[in-house]
Formats: sequence, C-alpha cells, structure tokens
Amino acid sequence: MQSNHARSCKWRGLILLLSVIAFPIKAVEWQWSVPVKKVISSETNDHPNAFLWIPSNCKQVNAVVVGQQNMLEESIFEHPLFRKTMSELGFAVVWFSPMMDLTFDFHKGIGETFNEMMTDLAKVSGYQELEYAPVVPIGHSAQASYPWNFAAWNPGRTLAILSIHGDAPLTKLTGSGRPNPDWEDRTIEGVPGLMVEGEYEWWEDRVLPALDYRAKYPKAPVSFLADAGHGHFDCSDEMVDYLCLFLRKASTYRLPAKASINKPVKLKPVDPSKGWLADRFRPDKMPLAPAAPYNKYKGDANDAFWYFDREIAEATEKFYARERGKKPQYIGFTQKGKLLPFNLKNHARIVGKFEPEDDGLTFHVGAAFTDTLRLRGSDEHAAGQPVINRICGPVVKVNDTTFTVRFYNMGLNNKKRTSDIWLIATHKGDEQYKSTVQQFTLHFPYPNTEGVAQKISFDSLDDVKSGIKSIKLNAKSDRGMPVYYYVQEGPVRIVGDTLFFTQLPPRAQYPVKVTIVAWQYGRSVEPKVKTALPVVRSFKIYR
Repeated sequence: MQSNHARSCKWRGLILLLSVIAFPIKAVEWQWSVPVKKVISSETNDHPNAFLWIPSNCKQVNAVVVGQQNMLEESIFEHPLFRKTMSELGFAVVWFSPMMDLTFDFHKGIGETFNEMMTDLAKVSGYQELEYAPVVPIGHSAQASYPWNFAAWNPGRTLAILSIHGDAPLTKLTGSGRPNPDWEDRTIEGVPGLMVEGEYEWWEDRVLPALDYRAKYPKAPVSFLADAGHGHFDCSDEMVDYLCLFLRKASTYRLPAKASINKPVKLKPVDPSKGWLADRFRPDKMPLAPAAPYNKYKGDANDAFWYFDREIAEATEKFYARERGKKPQYIGFTQKGKLLPFNLKNHARIVGKFEPEDDGLTFHVGAAFTDTLRLRGSDEHAAGQPVINRICGPVVKVNDTTFTVRFYNMGLNNKKRTSDIWLIATHKGDEQYKSTVQQFTLHFPYPNTEGVAQKISFDSLDDVKSGIKSIKLNAKSDRGMPVYYYVQEGPVRIVGDTLFFTQLPPRAQYPVKVTIVAWQYGRSVEPKVKTALPVVRSFKIYR
C-alpha cells in the first residue's frame, strides 16, 4: 500500500503540474448581475441572478439575447463565434441562473418581473436602452417553449425567437412536460422564429405542430433547422454558425436604422410572402422541391418552412446535404479503459463514476467508437478519434481524457446543478460516415463531508481605478490545500491566482462591482479533507 507521505508527495506533484496549466473557468465574462427580486428558485431557495454581458465595443445596445439556465444556453453564450457575432451586431446577452420561469407563463406576472429585471440591469450597467431594447428569447429542451411564449406576451419587443432542440409554437408536446399558457387571441405574426431539432432526437410529432401553426397563421414567419448529424445535447459549431446567420438576418430585416435609448424600438414586421420557402427535412432523403422565393416555390407550401432570403434558405439545404446518405457511426464513453454501460432509459444514456486523482478534483474519461449497442469497440468509423467537450456544469477540460472540477458563477448552493457535470463526445465524420455525438453525465458529492475540516482565509480586496491590468489573489487554506477562485460578476477573468481586468463598454456606469469567490473542495482520498466554506470578496472599479 502507498503511504500517506507518498500519496501526499504525489498530490503535491500533481498540484504543481496543474498550477502551470491555465484554467480559465469561462472563456467569457459577465460584467454585471442583479437578483431577480420577485422570484425564489426551488433549486437554491434564493433569488435567481440575471447576468449581463455587453460587448466591449458597444456604444448602443441594439438587442438583447435572453436565455435561462438549462444546458445548451451556456454552451451557445460561451461560444467564441457567438460572442464575436453579438459584438458585431451590438447585441447584449442576459443569462439567468437558476431559471426565472420554465415556460414564461405571462398570466402569472412573469412579464412584469422581466421588465423590472431589465430596468435594474439598465441602471447598474449605464446602458439605459436595456429597459426598452428588442429581445431574442432563446431556450433549450425543457425551456424550449419559453421563447415562443415570451414572443406571444410581447411581440412588439421580440426581435426573433430561438427554440433550440426544442418546441414548436403552441405544441402540446412540450419539452418541459408542462402546458403552454393560453395565448387567447395572441399570435406571433410578423415575428421570425426558429425551431431546431437534432437528427438523433428526431420525432415527427414534435415537428408537425410547427407546420400546423404555419398553416393556421400564414403571416407567422416560422423557420426550421434540422441539426443533421447532431443530437439533443449537442452545441455544434455548425449550429452556432447557423444561429448567428439567423440573428444577422433578424437584425437586417427588423431593426430600424436608428433607435432611441429612452423609448421602445419600433421593429419592422416580417412579411413571409417576401421571403423564401424550403422543403422540410426528411432524414437521408432529397428535398421534393428546391428552395425558392415564397410565391415561386414549386413544392407543397404546407410541407415547407419559411426563411428570410435566398442565403439562409440555401444554407439550410446545404446543412442537410452535408450529412445525407452517409453511414452512421457510434460513440461510447470509457473509464479505466472499459466501456461504460449504455442505458436507453437514462436521459444521459451513459453515466460515469467520479474517481478523482489525489487532488480531489481531477478525473479521467475517454471516448471510443463502438457497435450500435455500445457494447464493444468497432472498426466501422471515420478516421481520427472522438473529441470530448463540456456541455455544462462545473468542469474544465485539461486534455483529451483529463477533466477537473472548477466551480463558476452558477454558484455553490444549487442542489440540482452544483455537483452535476455533463460532457459530450463528438466526431465530425467524413465523406463516408455521418457526424456523430454521445452525451455523458457524472455526479460528485458536494460538499465533501469526510475527513478533517479546513478553513479559507482571504484578505479583503481594495477598490481600484480603471486602467489597472491585474491583481494577485491571496486566499489560503489552513490545511495547505490549493485555493481556487471564480468570478461571480465583473469585467475580469482569473488565471491561477491572478485577476485580469477586461475592457469595459464605453458607456459603462462607474463604479463597477467585482465579486470573487474563493473555494476549496477538499479530497475524498487519503488524507481526506472536507470542503471548506467558500469566502466571498467584493470591490469596486472607479473611473
């Protein structure tokens, strides 16, 4: 058996190795946050937080993309291409953690709560137009009905609708399993909406209500993207690129040339008859008619979806053609060199076990090509190896098979999400094999309650003046364990024990609050150490 001394030396060596590697908890920052004061989340028994990001070059916010915490919202909002596109469009992003309201039932006052929250964000950020700016509601899976319902509540303020791996408007088969609020005489006519459904989650009964809504309300511009070669938990580069194109079109066709910062924006309604139609997706089948202008489409218009123009209609057809007619390939997850069980009755299909290294945080998981049942390996696949990445949860990728727990601004008090990690293995395929995906989940205990107690000391942080580049953080554990940090709010990023300041948007309201959380998880291997109580420190940036 390995002695405690040997284990301790091994642990110190691993800590030294990890300290050399830069672990940015998020690739992006959220400069401001406010509590959603009228909502108490069942996940935290506290108010949700609304986090705001405004592009650093933004002189005036043209629109706001608003998403709640589920799964893919994080992946989309963090994606470099998405952030780059939002910067070019002058779009801000708001993310709620935990969710504010699952279906956005506007009969229960959630609309008024939303308005109050946007006013609070306008005040704290200095961008007063947030109180009136057009909104792009986006929701994934269980929250895929919320964007449609938001638009029905306030179509005049809704720039576009994004329902990701999600729902049709007014569908009875909601991802949440809950009924939609009664729209009464409301419609989303003139408001462009996009429904996305992955090829590997395909279910005709989820798609048909979108066609039914189009037939009933022909002035409703409803688009559809079949995420060919991808699944329910997949935030592919290709899908994000398409979402960015959709939002570019919404910006072009709907926003006025100029807008006031202190009153509602008058959006231009979309007339579907001036757009294009393209045949609906049929797995591995050619379209029955080519995409064409609305009034020149040769196929069955009742079996087609609407698109802004030729560019995005043809981009949709190319998306489908890329995967059409190719062979399937399959991926499984491995731990300690063995394939993990695949269970169709489990939402994730594959569940791993948290078996950390001596640091208590770092774990290993692999991916391999398998047969259709995920029981054994297979040689029938494209060249190369599957790649594993984060979907959501407190985890950072170190390398292809190594991951480590890293908490972030979701917080440490969410009994549903704080200790759940979701990963996805993907392979883009080739000329012969389709793109393929497989999700995976892993749960670890939080807090760790075994072993000796530890306590974090973390000196208070002084206020700073704008223009400072970085400061050192100095938290310590009385057990000699390495202390980690995350940014709760503020225009900063953390690498190791250094806080780096990022550029604030030009109209930012000073002072700007920065909140840092120091944490230490402990270790579940000998010598065991309990999780320390986190320590929160805040300071302000002055002009």
